[in-house]
Amino acid sequence: MNSPKIPMTLTPSSDLVTQLRRLRLLRTAESLDDLLARASTQHWSPRQLLEEVARMETQDLARRSLERRLAQARLGRFKLLADFEWNWPKKIDRPLIERALTLDFLTEPRNCVIIGSNGLGKTMIAKNIAHAAVLAGHSVLFRTAADLLADLEGDSPGLRRRKFRFYARPTLLVIDECGYLAYDAHAADLLFEIVNQRYERKAILLTTNKVFKDWNTVFPNATCIAALLDRLTHHADITVLEGTSYRVRESELEAAARNKPKSEGKNHAH
Repeated sequence: MNSPKIPMTLTPSSDLVTQLRRLRLLRTAESLDDLLARASTQHWSPRQLLEEVARMETQDLARRSLERRLAQARLGRFKLLADFEWNWPKKIDRPLIERALTLDFLTEPRNCVIIGSNGLGKTMIAKNIAHAAVLAGHSVLFRTAADLLADLEGDSPGLRRRKFRFYARPTLLVIDECGYLAYDAHAADLLFEIVNQRYERKAILLTTNKVFKDWNTVFPNATCIAALLDRLTHHADITVLEGTSYRVRESELEAAARNKPKSEGKNHAH
């Protein structure tokens, strides 16, 4: 049986652009006139033209994929770790954090837990690690514990199961600020299910202002805390930051800077 013949017709440039867009060759469609002009001027062979199309589309696909992963991660604004003052915390395991930035814990997978009081840079460090993972091509979700648990509260069982699958899917799930608010036992059960579904499958990066022995104050009356911490810390790198708040220090420096001209003016007056 003969295959049906597909009519071959020459189409205007505008129709070609439309066809390229339907084929999702968006970069080629966008720069078609320039591409054809370069091919003509530089006397490209058909193979060279196809190689340039493949290069442009691969580059554009990588760009759009990065933009999509960044949007999904929801990292927001953050300072780069190049601006982090490693000498400010009284205690910090810099080698562990720098090793986390190599993303080796994602492939094992292992969890990473950063413990410390307010203003020591936990969120900044976590966002830099998450950003490095996005740039490396990994899927990432960054959520505060409050946002994560609020997203799961009150849903029907079917919708909640779909959300559990959503949070189980990315290569890295970052749960920030766990411990700043108190939650009921139901919230503890929800967090346990998130940790349990990712246990030994995908990595979690968690920041908290509470040492583990104080988590019963975050989830009072919750019976699953021991099991939750057992799974969270079984394969985990854990670091504790100690010191005083960097934000308090910045405020003190700004106040000193504002007061300095006044004091100097008084000295000149005498």
